[in-house]
Amino acid sequence: MSLKDTYLEQIQAKLDQWSAELDKLEAKARDAKADVKVSLQEHIDVLRQKRDDAKARLKEIRESSNGAWEDLKEGLEGAFGSLREAINKAKSHF
Repeated sequence: MSLKDTYLEQIQAKLDQWSAELDKLEAKARDAKADVKVSLQEHIDVLRQKRDDAKARLKEIRESSNGAWEDLKEGLEGAFGSLREAINKAKSHF
């Protein structure tokens, strides 16, 4: 397995974990009272957008050549950092 494949596998596993956490937050939103529901839904919308951005960057790396993927890696890591912070904030807030 190449370094790129190993990296992609690790990133995909983390993305899957965060998607599961987002699903849990969505379940909480469905059961929440109206005032909390609105705030939680706003956080979820931001999380979905950040997750979709990370997925798009991951796809870009998957489709890149073995030489170009490392150049794209920084953007993906930035997107993942942003997603991680947003998920942690939402989890601690709700």
